[in-house]
Amino acid sequence: MSEGSDQEKTEQATPKRREEARKKGQVAQSREIPSAFVLAGALGVFFFSGSWMFWRVSRFMKGVFKDIGSFYFQEASIYTFLQEVFMELFTILMPLMSLVFIAGLGANLLQVGFMINSESLSPKLAKLDPVKGIKRMFSLKSLAEMVKSLVKILLVGGIAFLMVKGEVGLIPSLMQMDVPNILAFAGRATLKIWFFTCLVLIVLAAMDYAFQRWQHEKDLKMSKQEVKDEAKQREGDPSVKAKIRSAQREMARRRMMDAVPGADVVITNPTRLAIALKYKAEGMAAPQVIAKGAGFIAARIKEIARDGGVPVVEQKPLAQTLYKVVEIGGYIPVNLYRAVAEILAYVYGLKENRG
Repeated sequence: MSEGSDQEKTEQATPKRREEARKKGQVAQSREIPSAFVLAGALGVFFFSGSWMFWRVSRFMKGVFKDIGSFYFQEASIYTFLQEVFMELFTILMPLMSLVFIAGLGANLLQVGFMINSESLSPKLAKLDPVKGIKRMFSLKSLAEMVKSLVKILLVGGIAFLMVKGEVGLIPSLMQMDVPNILAFAGRATLKIWFFTCLVLIVLAAMDYAFQRWQHEKDLKMSKQEVKDEAKQREGDPSVKAKIRSAQREMARRRMMDAVPGADVVITNPTRLAIALKYKAEGMAAPQVIAKGAGFIAARIKEIARDGGVPVVEQKPLAQTLYKVVEIGGYIPVNLYRAVAEILAYVYGLKENRG
């Protein structure tokens, strides 16, 4: 590990860092949002279908009490009775259970999207360490969760107290009401408390999600050294890449120098540049540059050419043009045919005179 872990973490997390954290299950997630969604969904079910649920329960209970005198405690009758009870309860509670499930699942999908994390589900022996468990119990995060739970309890309790206090004046009048009106009053009061509790929990969930988001971004921050190390892993170490390029250049230079003895002529400017040309009338459409260089490389080309008996011709304008325009392995352009042809003719004449 580099020294980046000891440096101050001031850089935003890279996409790779975020992806690795997500694979480990480290995402910005608030536990209050699913609770608020589930509570709001249940409130909606009871508000829109509470009377229907009460009517179904009342009808079922009336039927049970009506037929209780003719009930025989036999295995077949008990099985049938329990089956009817189960089916009735399932019918009554199915809308509530379905909406609660959808609300809880939707709340988590809205926060983190679809995510399957096998790493967090795998057993880890480190979690059984009592020392680490005590540290987690008394950590700053645990303290924040405890404070958040206390605030939630106080707010919900305060709302319930204020709602009940507001309805206390109507309690004596319940003595003159029949049972359906009393139950309707209790249901309205309950839904009222439930509604304001949902509003408070939604506000708390939004605040908690903002805090969890901020905490997650803070935990993901990286030091400058960590960013550099990640860039090296992704793109390769710059020093290693530079060494590879240097080795490749050295190999190309050696191949170029090995080709100099086979040149027909080396054109110079005369001290700084050197360009080696080769031409075979049978297989080449134009003379080819097989080596070129400046400074030390130019001096080395001229030295190898002289040792190999290759003529070295000083032609400053032509040497500068060839060095700029033609790459190694390339052929000279048409506008330089005449100048190069004159030099090649001169070289061939020298060879014939020597012969």
